[in-house]
Amino acid sequence: MAEQTLINIALIIQLLPLFGFVVVIFFGKRFKKIYQLEIGIIVTAFILALIVGFFKLTMYMHQDISFTFTWFDLGNLPVLGQLHFDLGIKLDNLAIIMLFVVTLISMLVHIYSIGYLKGDKRFNRYYAYLGIFTFSMLGIVLTHNFLMMYISWELVGLSSYLLIGFWYEKDSAADAGKKAFLTTRLGDIGMFIGILILFTQYHTFTFDDIFHQISIGNLPFGSEGWLTAAGILLFMGAIGKSAQFPLHVWLPDAMEGPTPVSALIHSATMVAAGVYFMARIFPLLDGTALLVIAVIGALTAFIAASIALTQNDIKKVLAYSTISQLGYMILSIGIGAYAFAIFHMVTHAFFKSGLFLGSGSVIHSMHGEQDMRKMGGLRKKMPITYAAFIVFSLAISGIPLMSGFLSKDGILLGSFAFATLTGHWLLPFLGFIVAGMTAFYMFRLVLMTFHGKPRVQETFDHAHESPKVMTMPLVVLMILSVFIIYTPNPLSPEAGWFYKWIGNAETVVPQNTRFEFMRSNKGEANEISVNENTHEKEKISGEEETLYSEEYMEALHHDHIPAMSLSIILAILGILLAYAMYEWKKINPEKLTEQIKPLYTFSLNKWYFDELYYGTFVAGTLGFSKILRWFDEKIVDGLVNGTAAFGRGFAKISDLIDKHIVDGSVNFTAFFSGFLGLALRKFQTGRIQSYVLFVVFSLFVLFWIFI
Repeated sequence: MAEQTLINIALIIQLLPLFGFVVVIFFGKRFKKIYQLEIGIIVTAFILALIVGFFKLTMYMHQDISFTFTWFDLGNLPVLGQLHFDLGIKLDNLAIIMLFVVTLISMLVHIYSIGYLKGDKRFNRYYAYLGIFTFSMLGIVLTHNFLMMYISWELVGLSSYLLIGFWYEKDSAADAGKKAFLTTRLGDIGMFIGILILFTQYHTFTFDDIFHQISIGNLPFGSEGWLTAAGILLFMGAIGKSAQFPLHVWLPDAMEGPTPVSALIHSATMVAAGVYFMARIFPLLDGTALLVIAVIGALTAFIAASIALTQNDIKKVLAYSTISQLGYMILSIGIGAYAFAIFHMVTHAFFKSGLFLGSGSVIHSMHGEQDMRKMGGLRKKMPITYAAFIVFSLAISGIPLMSGFLSKDGILLGSFAFATLTGHWLLPFLGFIVAGMTAFYMFRLVLMTFHGKPRVQETFDHAHESPKVMTMPLVVLMILSVFIIYTPNPLSPEAGWFYKWIGNAETVVPQNTRFEFMRSNKGEANEISVNENTHEKEKISGEEETLYSEEYMEALHHDHIPAMSLSIILAILGILLAYAMYEWKKINPEKLTEQIKPLYTFSLNKWYFDELYYGTFVAGTLGFSKILRWFDEKIVDGLVNGTAAFGRGFAKISDLIDKHIVDGSVNFTAFFSGFLGLALRKFQTGRIQSYVLFVVFSLFVLFWIFI
């Protein structure tokens, strides 16, 4: 298939959900079953994505396909020079993989929602919102420039606001939508500034053009510090969208939206956008920015996992699990394990969307109940959902033969090797601790929900397996959570076709991208010249003249067995601890809770982040708004009211002057003229004798006056 044909099909894939949104939103009230059009559109988009992926990964495996056109040309401007804005799409292996993931998960969510939201009064509008959400994410996946990335980025934020607050008649849902929208805006401000820094220097938004300039040493404003600043500012966008510390607080509240929306947001769209964006801009991230990214990722993974340990809302557990797994992906980006970050993003999309759809199946069966303390014994009532939960929980726990083991083991191994070379042992320490906590809280969820005796018999009696339209997506996602989909070797992802596709995506990294790695044994920074195409990383300063790739590959090979063994041991221990507490009753959770009451309360209250933010930022903003209100009422309104009072007083004085002086003078002149006329009229007798007498009298008067 010709390259231009693949481009055309990709454009059709992106525009199809937008077309569905427009049709459904305008005609949804007139045609009750118009949502079927949106479902048909997303199924078509998925089929087309398979076609594009097949030909790209067979005929153009090692070749990027792109299409560019000039949006508008400003010509030759002073200072800026020739300036024009280009838009376009880029089909590399990374985009192809995400194209498949987004369309597949979106299609399954569309189908699942038929059963889950059946009878909702805004059923068609819901499908319209799904359409614009999918369109927005596809815009992020396919674009080849920062401008279109940012436009699609903001559309994703708008779409999430609409879907999280879909049941806006509930105050909690409306507040959650606003919280998500405003929190992610904070990160987007940083992202916008980072884009402006790059545009100011390079006068282009196109990824490849900017990467090329950086690769030849043309740094922003000639400074590595500005390159670091640009990378960290761009990362702020991912902190918001991918719910990283400290902007992670919006994602748990996003559970107020319909559960299928949670599955879409937490797997293939909004939160995946941040990880995908960091993978896309990986070439411009220097060593300092990467280290910041790695630390934020590790902290996020640990904080979220520690909170998930004690949550009782089934969707809240999964929400904090998502934040934790996103922390893993960001950590992987930060340590340079680019391929494993993408690998985990893909595997996580499947088993996490499955977990959310499975939780939706449970909630649907329990008539809206989400508290795990009111569940129990559901495995007999819901065998398919239970089997799916087991597979997905094993996958996220990192148990061999599951997809999550392959991807997460790669991240843990990469962090271990990174620490071996740089001395940053906090990163793998937190990573491995989180692996054990993940296994524990996931099987705590499974055991509390599906095992034991029913805690609320009346609700349990009405529980039943969900309809096929809801269980079929679970079965598909179960299959996609097994190792054989990605590699024939359950212990080595590098041996599989999927890793080779991702590895080829690393060709986006130009030659000579500069990194810095701190070596604890020397206490100095060694600059590394990186060629990701050949994986050769040469030190260009320092005492030793060795290839960094040799050291890194040796560390990976040497640490593989210990890292893999440790991750498996910790995962198994986490599962056994969950069974000991909630199945075998060897450990009493209530007594343990009392013994560690401060830690338990700290975790249950989510590290008090919401209270902290409310007491500082929210309360501070409210307090500042009160000051502004006082200033407005007392100062601004006082000046306005004072001016008005002065104007009214001056008007009254003017009115008095006008009435009594101006009008008085005019009226007096008129009166005097009238009076004088009346007086002089007496002298007009018409007799000559009288006039002669007046003249003679006047002459005597004049004579007397002057003489």
